[in-house]
Amino acid sequence: MKIGELAHATGTQIETIRYYEREGLLPSPARTEGNFRVYMEVHVQRLTFIRHCRSLDMALDEIRRLLHFKDAPDESCSDVNTLLDAHIGHVAERIRELRALERQLKGLRDRCEEPKVAAECGILGELSQPLLQKSVLRKSHVYTSHGGSNSSKT
Repeated sequence: MKIGELAHATGTQIETIRYYEREGLLPSPARTEGNFRVYMEVHVQRLTFIRHCRSLDMALDEIRRLLHFKDAPDESCSDVNTLLDAHIGHVAERIRELRALERQLKGLRDRCEEPKVAAECGILGELSQPLLQKSVLRKSHVYTSHGGSNSSKT
């Protein structure tokens, strides 16, 4: 199948497929004489696996390690368990960070209970103050492991 067909079959954008190939997560496909990529069922299966991992907010390095075990089916899966346990810990930490962020946002919202002119807005005034600490988002597993932003590469 061609890349468009793979994209359709897996619900993945073409650029994302190419990205996974560059990252070494998806093996390079054979090419036709016209230099078109030709994908096989193995690509569909692997891309489905990658997409499922990404839906669980796993970083590319985590997926890379899991793919190693898929490619070495005779190895012990104890490291897979360890990886998943660590990821669960990252998710729990992220939840704590998001709850702290929610409290900060609610506190900020409380600064302007009744609408006033923008010059007197408590929210705008607070946001104009210098930060005393780095943003909660910059410390998170998701931020650091996933390139510092919410990447569209899913």
